[in-house]
Amino acid sequence: MHTEEVATHRADVEGEPDELLASYRRRLKTFDLPVSRVAWAGAMALFGLALVLRLWGLGTVDELIFDETYYVKDGYALTQEGVEMSWPDEHDAVFESGDVDTYEDTGSYVVHPPLGKWLIGLGMSLMGPDSPAGWRISSALMGSAAVLMLTFIGRRLFRSTTVGLIAGLLLAIDGMHIVHSRTSLLDPFLMFFALAAFGALLIDRDRFRERLARETARLHASAALAPTLGISGGLRPWRLAAGVLLGMACSVKWSGLYMIAVFGIMTVLWDWWARRTIAQRRWLLGGLVKDAIPAFFATVGTAVVVYVLSWSGWFASSVGYNRHLAERDGAGTGNGVIDSLVSLWLYHRQAYNFHVGLDSEHPYQANPLGWPLMLRPTNFYYRSYEYGENGCEVAKCASHILDVGNPLIWWLGSIAVIVTLLLAILRFDGRAWAALAGIIGGYLPWLLYMDRTIFTFYAVVFEPWLILCLAYVLGLVIGPRGADSERRLAGGLFAGSLLVLIVLVSAFFWPLWTGEVIDLEQWRYRMWLPGWT
Repeated sequence: MHTEEVATHRADVEGEPDELLASYRRRLKTFDLPVSRVAWAGAMALFGLALVLRLWGLGTVDELIFDETYYVKDGYALTQEGVEMSWPDEHDAVFESGDVDTYEDTGSYVVHPPLGKWLIGLGMSLMGPDSPAGWRISSALMGSAAVLMLTFIGRRLFRSTTVGLIAGLLLAIDGMHIVHSRTSLLDPFLMFFALAAFGALLIDRDRFRERLARETARLHASAALAPTLGISGGLRPWRLAAGVLLGMACSVKWSGLYMIAVFGIMTVLWDWWARRTIAQRRWLLGGLVKDAIPAFFATVGTAVVVYVLSWSGWFASSVGYNRHLAERDGAGTGNGVIDSLVSLWLYHRQAYNFHVGLDSEHPYQANPLGWPLMLRPTNFYYRSYEYGENGCEVAKCASHILDVGNPLIWWLGSIAVIVTLLLAILRFDGRAWAALAGIIGGYLPWLLYMDRTIFTFYAVVFEPWLILCLAYVLGLVIGPRGADSERRLAGGLFAGSLLVLIVLVSAFFWPLWTGEVIDLEQWRYRMWLPGWT
């Protein structure tokens, strides 16, 4: 054999593993996601926009608004005593005046876990408990960070910088997200941790598929047999991180449990699909043993540990509400650790009964069927002024904080969710199913509790996934990179024009999201639906 022929033969043999790897990566839809200056510059610009919209005039309203009356005071007490403490009745004005060390010496009965309130308290520790901006700074910073996360999550999920930037822009300028980021409630923290967990599972999915492609190509090239139950997924730190984040979500509100269930099923289905795609013989059993069972301990097990740890202040306290409930109920064992855990369990049973039995009438309660259409948004704050009061320069003025989303985002987003569902079913599009996962976990469970006293503002938890659906559909309108240039131009002009219109609508509603004092007539122009007043 001539020297040139030998060299050519060697090159072919050496190049074969690379070709095999490329083939398996295509089958597993594992594509490189290169570092993009455009993506980073756009994401940071959107992060800056989100910060401005959430920090500008954050402390202008110097009253505890809506449920801040509970969570701000609880947050402060946690930083001082390690547990939520009772406060005198009708005490908001005293707290707002700066006289904050006026809580009572008994623990307060609370029905939500402490992590979100700890985060609110951390903000007050940094800026002072007498600062209205300090009450809300944690919500504002984490809300802004959620915009940055969603931008990169959208890019990774759809392998499109354009779709990621559209998603980030829509979240940055939407009213519901802005209002929550400027108010100290628990729901924006729950949203943040659930979204972060989703992002961690996306990274885990991509790394698992890359490992599967490489190991399968190596075995194929060497003509070696795969293990009986398939290739091991190896260490999966991002799945463990997702477990920590989901535990933190539950440590803010129990509704994070639904996200654990849905995301847990999602990640196992991803793994089974990948093993089946590479034609692993026992993909179902292999996925169960090597993926599903470890996933349960990595997510659910880790989440349970994190949740219990979030109650550390309660365990360390002697005045926490129901701290010694086991002994009082005759369920004590004499072992301090066991009795503490039993007391916590009995306390949780009480809180659960409170939640499921909450059916008292409230003027802003809303059926969840109407949440996506913003039929009955929650009123957080309203004040009326006469001429000369608080900067009012006309006969009558209003200052209103209404937790209503940008109508175009939510109305078009609702349509986009339906389109995404159809594409998920008809095209077997896994990206579409993933975009729907947060809606399944964050919205559908509330349909089981329509007889309870519940509110539209809960919708902020699943809002990022509604926006992902809208960004996905707009990306389809623009067209794929390889589409005809005229078709992409037309789609881009349509999507761009729509985004400009959405931005203008957000600018129009800005006073309604920030409590700005405006002419009463101008306020009426913004009351688009009867349920908004």
